[in-house]
Amino acid sequence: MLIGIDIGTSSSKGVLVSPEGTIVARASRPHTVSTPRPGWVEHDAETVWWADFVSIARELVDASPSPITGLGVSGIGPCLLPATADGRPLRPAILYGVDTRATAEIAELTELFGADAILQRGGTPLSSQAVGPKVLWLAHNEPEVFAQTPLMLMASSYLVLRLTGRYVLDHHSASQCDPMYDMQAADWARDWCAQIAPDVKLPELFWPNEIVGTVSETAAAETGLPAGLPVTAGTIDAWAEATSVGVTSPGDVMVMYGTTMFVIQVVAEPRPHAALWTTQGAFPGTYSLAAGMATSGAITDWLRNLFAGSFAELVEQAAAVPAGSRGLLMLPYFAGERTPIFDPDARGIIAGLTLNHGQPEIYRAALEGTAYGLRHNLEVMGGSPQRVVAVGGGTQGDLWTQIVSDVTGVPQELPAETVGACFGSAMFAATALGHPVDSWNPLARTVTPNPVHTSKYDAFYAQYRALYPATRDLAHFLAAEQLNPDVRRSGRFC
Repeated sequence: MLIGIDIGTSSSKGVLVSPEGTIVARASRPHTVSTPRPGWVEHDAETVWWADFVSIARELVDASPSPITGLGVSGIGPCLLPATADGRPLRPAILYGVDTRATAEIAELTELFGADAILQRGGTPLSSQAVGPKVLWLAHNEPEVFAQTPLMLMASSYLVLRLTGRYVLDHHSASQCDPMYDMQAADWARDWCAQIAPDVKLPELFWPNEIVGTVSETAAAETGLPAGLPVTAGTIDAWAEATSVGVTSPGDVMVMYGTTMFVIQVVAEPRPHAALWTTQGAFPGTYSLAAGMATSGAITDWLRNLFAGSFAELVEQAAAVPAGSRGLLMLPYFAGERTPIFDPDARGIIAGLTLNHGQPEIYRAALEGTAYGLRHNLEVMGGSPQRVVAVGGGTQGDLWTQIVSDVTGVPQELPAETVGACFGSAMFAATALGHPVDSWNPLARTVTPNPVHTSKYDAFYAQYRALYPATRDLAHFLAAEQLNPDVRRSGRFC
């Protein structure tokens, strides 16, 4: 049997899989992020990442009808977890682009190396997604921590280190450590790394499905996994999820409906783009264009809590509302925005509210707003993709995926298994051991656009694109007010 475990933003998941791709057991553990200050989003590696992993691993081992022969891991990223030489975390992990604390460091590094040089060497402009500015933020703001930091880890590499003692990182994750990775050389940009973090040891690089070590006796005692179990390098969750649904060939696109909306397009060669992320792919010789919205499922969860209802009730009510939400339009920038506008000070807006609108219209407007944001990203990626596969928790109901296809005009394939990155992590373990995985996850159904709705949404989308530039200055004023110490002391943003 094979095990795949993934550490996500709001939960960790694991699967026990046969070499033929049959899921024998599943396990999940919910958790939350910590937001100690506006713009900060963190996880505690010990109490979230490792505790979830140990709990899930023990549950899956207990459920296994035959010996475990391979383990794959993945997790949120790109992140920064500073750690001691023996892997002890020195502070909570600073999460990916939803954490926007390093704005000044983004500007500083862009000025130091040059925007054009960064784009050409790393494929991506610096943004809140990049690890390099987070490293520099640590040096500037927590120098006592930085002085004790010989290792920098992500969720997957932290698990690998705890399990095997090996300090490694996969090429894809490294390629999101801008500006510390050289896309053309497929290696660390060691001269720039020396200027950003001269005393940090750079991890050895592997591909996600390469075996990098085996479970130690100590880790076996903690997790219940067999000592000597082969462990793959792993990667960031979105790329493991793309692998799980066969998005591995140029022209393939994955849309991940999660806490955030994430999009991966596989391309044949690096295509640096100032409004997207260009990265290494999950396998040698492949590359990706990636886009990520700062919020999607996070907004629907916020509304569910605000309205004190269930998702099933909200979806049922929203489904009865006509396309266009009876004249509501939402900008889904509730945590700033990542691609394609790269504006951490953007803010959410609901335009058109009247006393006649209620929670069904607002909830549907949220789904439509994320769909407009996805359409914007797909257009920047280069028009209609050849094949789109939808994954993630948001695909479980019919409404959200139908709205997205109606807004974008693009069909979406839904695979039989949408359990997520943990399934892809199990695939990495399988391929490392020589098991074929082509038939693991067949197509279940296809969502096709409703042309009547698409025509109506075209008009709304034009207004959506106009709304952000028309309100940008106001959003920035309000963002500055929200970051004011007097506002923080009120308790609402603490």
